[in-house]
Amino acid sequence: MEQPQISKSEQIGFHKGSLATLVKEREEMIKIVQIVEQLIQAHLKGLKDLGVDLEAEAKKAAEIMKRAQEPKSPGEDIASRLTLFFLKYFYF
Repeated sequence: MEQPQISKSEQIGFHKGSLATLVKEREEMIKIVQIVEQLIQAHLKGLKDLGVDLEAEAKKAAEIMKRAQEPKSPGEDIASRLTLFFLKYFYF
């Protein structure tokens, strides 16, 4: 069955409309990222104000991530390693 022909001007309009929509979507995504970054900074400041040593926490998290990436022992699956990571990072 033969495909219907779309005129060049219709194709141009389609692409221009798509680009306009995507540019607006990108602008909204940038706004969301900026809001998330502001919230992250506010929580970091809150932790710092409460006396949490953020550098020590970052080092601890990096060490846990390093251990999570090490070759696993027999019988240990990725789910148990991730569970261990989250338990250690968020509860200790």
